[in-house]
Amino acid sequence: MKKICAPLFLCILIFPSILKASPVFDGPFQVHNLYPLFLHADEPYLETAGTENSASFSLSHSSTYTVEDSREWMVHLDMEITEFAFRYKRIIRDLMEFDLDIPVLIIGGGFLDGPLESYHDAFNFADYGRSNRPHNELLYEVSRNGNPVIRGNSGTRFGDIRIALKKPLISSDDYVLSLKGDVELPVSNAKKGYSNGSVDAGISLLFDKHFSENTMTYWNAGAVFPGDLRGYERVNLRNYLFGGLAVESMFGEHLSLLVQLYGQSEIYPDTEIAAVDGRAYLITFGGRYYGEKKSVELSLTEDLNTTGAPDFIFNFTYHLSL
Repeated sequence: MKKICAPLFLCILIFPSILKASPVFDGPFQVHNLYPLFLHADEPYLETAGTENSASFSLSHSSTYTVEDSREWMVHLDMEITEFAFRYKRIIRDLMEFDLDIPVLIIGGGFLDGPLESYHDAFNFADYGRSNRPHNELLYEVSRNGNPVIRGNSGTRFGDIRIALKKPLISSDDYVLSLKGDVELPVSNAKKGYSNGSVDAGISLLFDKHFSENTMTYWNAGAVFPGDLRGYERVNLRNYLFGGLAVESMFGEHLSLLVQLYGQSEIYPDTEIAAVDGRAYLITFGGRYYGEKKSVELSLTEDLNTTGAPDFIFNFTYHLSL
């Protein structure tokens, strides 16, 4: 799904005007990679280096189509994933920030195949074979050498729960540098694709820098060390690197517009399937409406190279400072 950001900016204007303005920066969009094979491998969010006491509620919806075979692997993904995520942050003794992320995943055939087919036809975009499949019918099967690895079905389950600590290292009026470490705990079913069934860990450097009085930049770089995927067969996942940049600019007291770029290296062993083996690059754009101790945001994320990422991710987040 390509380049439909304009309606997002218009939608920002309909948020309730009862919120009182508070010109602060809440950080990058709370969006991470929801590609079905990778989402359980401690997929990071871009983060602000600053610490805060807050709670947020996010709704993300994504669509993925990858139906390809190689000599050893069969990867058949035709699905939509909705993620409800609760994130809690608390500053501990003015020393560090404790983070808790609790996701709920809804996996199914979705409802967007018809509109997507019409969209691709209208603009003559490739649909990668999506039109050859029945509309809105779930397909979630991964096999290696004829043996099943994942056999997913429609359902709602908790995703893996993440806990993290963030420690500011250097700060001034103009910039903040922090170190963050996290652990992701398996709480769901790896055979059905809701988890990888292993403990994952990650570490990252976070850097916030004012570009001007009304523009903030957020820089992230780190590494993730996922455990094995413990499906019907065990798959050794690769340690991977990630990095990203987000730019937020204020337009008046209430509204900011953001764009962010994110990239990560390979996670799966070589499958000879391009959509799985390549590096993932995503771009996110949208806006945020600020109020007194609260904000709401709406964004669209697109894959830049049709590799290792959903076709698109819509996200809505409500953020409350505590």
